Amino acid sequence: MAVSSAFAGPKLETIFLGNASPNGVVFCKPRKAVFPRNHSNSLRCEQQTTNDNINLTSTAPSSSSSLSALQQLKSSSADRYTKERSSIVVIGLSIHTTPVEMREKLAIPEAEWPRAISELCSLNHIEEAAVLSTCNRMEIYVVALSQHRGVKEVTEWMSKTSGVPASDLCEHRFLLYNNDATQHIFEVSAGLDSLVLGEGQILAQVKQVVKVGQGVVGFGRNISGLFKHAITVGKRVRSELNIASGAVSVSSAAVELALMKLPKSSHDTARMLLIGAGKMGKLVIKHLAAKGCTKMVVVNRSEERVTAIREELHGIEIIYKPLSEMLAAAAEADVIFTSTASETPLFLKKHVADLSPVGSDVGSVRLFVDISVPRNVGSCIKELETARVYNVDDLKEVVSANKEDRLRKAMEAQSIIAEESKQFAAWRDSLETVPTIKKLRSYAERIRLAELDKCMSKMGDEVTKKTKKAADDLSRGIVNKLLHGPMQHLRCDGSDTRTLSETLENMHALNRMFSLETEISVLEQKVRAKVEQNQK
Repeated sequence: MAVSSAFAGPKLETIFLGNASPNGVVFCKPRKAVFPRNHSNSLRCEQQTTNDNINLTSTAPSSSSSLSALQQLKSSSADRYTKERSSIVVIGLSIHTTPVEMREKLAIPEAEWPRAISELCSLNHIEEAAVLSTCNRMEIYVVALSQHRGVKEVTEWMSKTSGVPASDLCEHRFLLYNNDATQHIFEVSAGLDSLVLGEGQILAQVKQVVKVGQGVVGFGRNISGLFKHAITVGKRVRSELNIASGAVSVSSAAVELALMKLPKSSHDTARMLLIGAGKMGKLVIKHLAAKGCTKMVVVNRSEERVTAIREELHGIEIIYKPLSEMLAAAAEADVIFTSTASETPLFLKKHVADLSPVGSDVGSVRLFVDISVPRNVGSCIKELETARVYNVDDLKEVVSANKEDRLRKAMEAQSIIAEESKQFAAWRDSLETVPTIKKLRSYAERIRLAELDKCMSKMGDEVTKKTKKAADDLSRGIVNKLLHGPMQHLRCDGSDTRTLSETLENMHALNRMFSLETEISVLEQKVRAKVEQNQK
């Protein structure tokens, strides 16, 4: 699914006015989501109307004054920008909450991630962004200047780029904020949120998010720090708990599912066919070999990858077939695994109906195990009595037997995740003083310039440039020396909890002493800049 480059961030007026209806404004009402694990703060949303008395109607400017969209936002009860700190938000749709039919429409290819980040960050209330799109999940992580409006803008963007109605997204999505969002990505990276506990592929995919995001405007300090910390958590959980031991990947689960569906007597004789020899396909081949399969046919666009796999797996007969012979190869197979990046189905009902029937030794039913997203095998094939189709959602059956062990290891891993979450929160807290530092410098600079201007006025017009520069340098030096102490007490890397606590106390003290709370909010400045940029 390509991300439309033509989609620009919506104007603030559009955000307010475009969703108004005769019955009121459309908002999202949070409610608890049902997860296979304890996601106490997970949120889903449904549309409802409200009769809040917020005047969002467009009026002609009067001679006295007219409220801008930003001023309307500030005066509304919904969001006053009273906080100096933006929020980390995850808007997600995963295998736990969303059917594969919707996930495949929302999927964003890796090559499109930078463009998606750019488009997301062009939205009025989104400052940073990252995309984690896999066969099991589509999750967008953002730093939002306003939680409510940020979520609304991202949901509208997802709907526009995928064609899925916003109401359907609201029905299946989950929302997590700040600490809950942090815990979620840590659990994802550790493999605790995967269909198969501890599977290593998701950690590699989280690493790829960081790799692709490097140098992309919008993959900023907060999001980058979050994903890098998630990688550390994923590595630590696996090394300390050996959580990957005995666990299987999606590819391994696909092989086990196929063997579960075949009569045991046919495990050694069933004819295996694999479509696609990429990373997932290679893993399928390895797991088939580990289960005792010594012969298989692989259909791929080129022979080079198949040759490389054949050289790596000694004692396994791997027969290569070009893509043009796919249907002929399928006619001679009992079990067909599909794992390609094709965006259109490779097998439809009309293709499979014409294939020669399989033997009674395999139950007279041809098995299709499709681990691709988008799917390579059309669901219409299920209408045939001679074929069965399984996709990534059906892999739950394979891992259900290990539920008790998964829960035990997940509980052990939670203590590690809780510890690492506190460390990340401390790091983010250490960034909280940045707005105070900026406002204190701005406050001091205004006083310096005002006093310098008074001084120059008293000295008359005969002042030389050299004298003006000397006075300017003197005033700068005095201000810098006076600010040095307070600034030092506002800097902290977050590694020491005691130092961090003292730093935050100093920040609040300076805010009170210099009345910095009355300064224009840093978040408000950012929103105002985005609105002005989008209106150009």
